[in-house]
Amino acid sequence: MAAPHSIPTEDWWRDAVIYQVYPRSFADGDGDGTGDLAGVRARLPYLAELGVDAVWFTPWYVSPLVDGGYDVADYRTIDPAFGTLGDAEKLIAEARELGIRTIVDIVPNHVSDQHAWFRAALAAAPGSPERELFHFRPGRGRNGELPPNDWPSQFSGATWTRVPDGEWYLHLFTPEQPDLNWAHPLVRQEHEDVLRFWFERGVSGVRIDSAALLAKDPALPDFVEGVDPHPYIDLDELHDVYRSWRAVADEYEGVFVGEVWLPDAERFARYLRPDELHTAFNFSFLACPWDAGRLRRSIDGTLAEHAPVGAPATWVLCNHDVTRTVTRYGRQDTGFDFATKAFGTPTDLAVGTRRARAAALLSLALPGSAYIYQGEELGLPEADIPLDRIQDPMHFRSEGADPGRDGCRVPMPWSADAPYSGFGSSQEPWLPQPVGWASYAADLQAADPGSMLTLYRRALRLRRETPGLGDGPLTWLAAPDGVLAFARAEGVVCLTNLSETAVELPAHTAVLLASGPLTADGELPVDTAVWLRT
Repeated sequence: MAAPHSIPTEDWWRDAVIYQVYPRSFADGDGDGTGDLAGVRARLPYLAELGVDAVWFTPWYVSPLVDGGYDVADYRTIDPAFGTLGDAEKLIAEARELGIRTIVDIVPNHVSDQHAWFRAALAAAPGSPERELFHFRPGRGRNGELPPNDWPSQFSGATWTRVPDGEWYLHLFTPEQPDLNWAHPLVRQEHEDVLRFWFERGVSGVRIDSAALLAKDPALPDFVEGVDPHPYIDLDELHDVYRSWRAVADEYEGVFVGEVWLPDAERFARYLRPDELHTAFNFSFLACPWDAGRLRRSIDGTLAEHAPVGAPATWVLCNHDVTRTVTRYGRQDTGFDFATKAFGTPTDLAVGTRRARAAALLSLALPGSAYIYQGEELGLPEADIPLDRIQDPMHFRSEGADPGRDGCRVPMPWSADAPYSGFGSSQEPWLPQPVGWASYAADLQAADPGSMLTLYRRALRLRRETPGLGDGPLTWLAAPDGVLAFARAEGVVCLTNLSETAVELPAHTAVLLASGPLTADGELPVDTAVWLRT
């Protein structure tokens, strides 16, 4: 078993490395083909040896799983497919013993249509208190046959669904995810109670899904492109919600990370004021193409956004919603945009893997905290899911045009020689593993000094043990075109070569770690990164 590492108690989140677990696909402990908490508990030593500080779990609550668990029916009960509340409490405690904190996911914008509140609302009459917890409205048109407004969906398709009595309800995502009315005090009180429920069970933090969408303009006006304020994104009254949440978190020394997709840097920074959220995801860096100029602008912009409020930046290359890094970086278009996802996009996995290794060192050398999505440390590619096995609603609501997000959610390969690559036992996983998946297995990579897993383990150990990495200042250094070079404190330098030729290294006393071999002349090859001691 891996030895535990110590848990810092003060501002640990400012430079933490946080590992994202998608429970259905991490490890299957009971052999039914679906990942579960027993599987995670069995793999905690792996996470400790990897060297992460915390684990963020995507929703593990009772859910019909219409949207991968982001349609929550009961926040106080673990979905039986994953285990029990007792299993979750054991997992939180056992992880803590290994020096790993736990972060849970809260989805405040909406609930499942199977949630008790929504079932009661459907059974109640128009204008009832039960319906006031959601956004029920009469329709437009002569007989109310048209939806109340024309708001666009966060997925494809409609945002309103009509019920038998003629009223319509709002759902920015799927019809099975009705939006809550955050102007109602019971909605606010319930979520504060849910926060306390999980903080009291030992979690250290909460990730907030779709954090900028909760508040809606009560007039429900039609959407007009380019006209501010937006009727449901980033409304000012949201900040009062998060100030109340921060007061709850402070009672338990808990932290928040928000999913905040906003192009306006000043508006983004408002969520990170000292009395609101601690951190927020950096989607600019995640979506940025493999281009030195654009990456530098993303890094500079991110640091500038956070500086006025003193919040640490977060760096992430992939998550459960976006194309796997090795696949994306091997494509002609190396950026990410939901609107451009398509079937059959070619990729060069050798190039993508080389770039993903370099990007790992680049991101882990930047100041702030870092997130690693499960399987990134194995270099997993995006999988092509057979059409008859796709489950993601993004695919179906786009009428089949969008391949969906299942390709980055394929169950993890643990043991090369075991059935289904050691994910479970004899039951086929809920999503199929592609041919060759076993070649990425963790047991093979653990024994290979040149593997992606070994690179991540070494990088996280160095990041933890090397003064100058983690939170703190960054200074850009002069470098050839196409090369990102910056210094951290204590003489640590990171170079990433995105140019078309190998480049000389600056004067240094030691090579701490490189994402790939240097040339015979000691130069840094194309698509390679290095950490130096100067």
